[in-house]
Amino acid sequence: MKRLVIVGDTFLDIDLHGRSDRLCPEAPVPVVDVAEEIRRPGAAGLAAMLAARESPRVSLVTALADDHAGRRLRELLEPHLDLVAVPLQGGTVRKVRIRVGNQLITRIDHGDGRAPTGELDEAAAMTLARADAVLVADYGRGLAAHTGLRRILTELAPAIPIVWDPHPSGPPPVRGLRLVAPNQTEAERLAPDVDDHRRLAEHLRGAFDCEALAVTRGAQGATLATATQTTRIPPPVDAVAAEDRWVDTCGAGDRFSVAAANALLTGADVHRAVAAAVEAASRFVAAGGVGACDEERAEPETAPGEADAFELAARVRRDGGTLVATGGCFDLLHPGHLSLLRRARAMGDALIVCLNSDESVRKRKGAGRPVLLAADRSRMLAELAAVDAVVVFDDPTPTRILDRLRPHLWVKGADYEGRPLPEAQTVHRHGGEIVVLPTVDGYSTTKLIATMNART
Repeated sequence: MKRLVIVGDTFLDIDLHGRSDRLCPEAPVPVVDVAEEIRRPGAAGLAAMLAARESPRVSLVTALADDHAGRRLRELLEPHLDLVAVPLQGGTVRKVRIRVGNQLITRIDHGDGRAPTGELDEAAAMTLARADAVLVADYGRGLAAHTGLRRILTELAPAIPIVWDPHPSGPPPVRGLRLVAPNQTEAERLAPDVDDHRRLAEHLRGAFDCEALAVTRGAQGATLATATQTTRIPPPVDAVAAEDRWVDTCGAGDRFSVAAANALLTGADVHRAVAAAVEAASRFVAAGGVGACDEERAEPETAPGEADAFELAARVRRDGGTLVATGGCFDLLHPGHLSLLRRARAMGDALIVCLNSDESVRKRKGAGRPVLLAADRSRMLAELAAVDAVVVFDDPTPTRILDRLRPHLWVKGADYEGRPLPEAQTVHRHGGEIVVLPTVDGYSTTKLIATMNART
């Protein structure tokens, strides 16, 4: 399988979601009560994570500092891709966005880190030598200006497709690239005297001496200039976000450049690659942007309707609500189950049930269980007024599902009180709490089955 190498500056992006119902007494500014904090790789790190969702052979060449944020970035990146890091001089760049519901209140930036220059170290050079395609995601922090890197990329340009996403504060792309892809704002800063989008694309293609240049223009798609023609490539009609709602465009440029690089990697010509990238970026924004990606980690196959559980979880958190989750086999629903579910739902704004799969129940309960298959158990739970969504899991514990749902409250029955929960660390890591509710005496599926067997 072919390898895509992402090269560029990596930041730590932090989203703070909360509620605001009062003003600060010192000044007429909103006070935000933070309900959720999400940390993810940003800039080239985000591009690499997006690429890793589509291909198992992705490498990221970046610069990381040995500070808390830099170490956190390693933890986030290394499970998903081949990370090759050179030392970052200064502190890791952190970009903090504060949001209330769908309203972005402000962004706060920290960090002065810049990549070094000189010769590229051996690990990074060898990674580039094995590349079948390269994406340079320049975010103006020095890696794209690295002299050793630029020399290697210049040597590679005639042999493999290279896509360059430039930054106004960064250096110009090396010459001879397959595609350069600035957004409209970046393109206008690079050529302030050119106002028409067609002439802008043509001017920059000539200035950068590249095979093709695409100016990305949000909901308008992209304007693509090649040596023979300049065309506008619109997004599919069904891929455009509705005009009557706020959309998060953070990461759209990375989604575009990753899709273009992947298309070129698999043999597409530049026009088809840009068309695929326009569609991918448009659908990315329409689906909720980078925030939706937090819910889209690789998981076992899901039953029909399970995607709704993760969409619901994301929506509740974005709106500043309280997400409650509980789990179990729920084989033969009884009054004890119903009591637990009603009480759990009353504690928040939505309740998601994590349901053991048939194989998972069999391993826990033995042969002959479950009595009802997961599809039937899931359907019955979903019909209950207390249950907002159901997600089925195959693992011995719901840890991976909870890592994805990130509930504020994880509810268990009193029969678990005092017993260690394997999923507790995952719940607490995301800021959640574990709540133990009393059970209804005299009810359990195992006892019900034993009673029925005794009567036959």
